[in-house]
Amino acid sequence: MPKMKTHRGAAKRFRTTGRGKIKRRKAYKSHILAKKTRKRKRGLRKPTLVAAADKKRVKRMIGQ
Repeated sequence: MPKMKTHRGAAKRFRTTGRGKIKRRKAYKSHILAKKTRKRKRGLRKPTLVAAADKKRVKRMIGQ
């Protein structure tokens, strides 16, 4: 059976941590920022983890 190919779009968006969790950036931080509060924009800066329900699918896409 051939090797699985890495989904290049996913590989650019997700990173694995040392313990095997998957980090992602938060959405809604690219434009229309004037109407969003400072607090909300500050919260969107920090990366977060991929939900447990999506973890298996994302791991397969990034070749883990």
